[in-house]
Amino acid sequence: MSPEECSELVRSARLSRENAYAPYSRYAVGAALLSESGALYRGANVENAAYPTGLCAERVALFSAVASGERRFRGIAVVTQDGGFPCGACRQALAEFGPSLEILVADESEKIRWAGTLSELLPHVFNAESLRSSQRDTPPGLGQ
Repeated sequence: MSPEECSELVRSARLSRENAYAPYSRYAVGAALLSESGALYRGANVENAAYPTGLCAERVALFSAVASGERRFRGIAVVTQDGGFPCGACRQALAEFGPSLEILVADESEKIRWAGTLSELLPHVFNAESLRSSQRDTPPGLGQ
């Protein structure tokens, strides 16, 4: 991504963070996902009193993009108060669409604290190829 695209992505994630619904953790997160088509999808974390039913900002942005027909992505920016990283569930969800995804982690002042690829955050990804290889290794009579 260009420096301008990175700046726009981080700014959009910061603005998305303002819409977070985080009354329990008080840890607002904003995300902005850039598709290969150039479309931008934003997300904010949404908590719930029944904790497992909430959703992280990264997956809100990703699922919105997928629901809109997108399947290929260039980058995602995540903004928190202190530059917190995406959780494991978000890393796994993003991995479904490519380990080369560029990731920017920034704080609320838009300072980028970390930049790298998804494969750096999730080096031993479980993906479709993992399923194909496990099916080849299934002993006769099992999983058929």
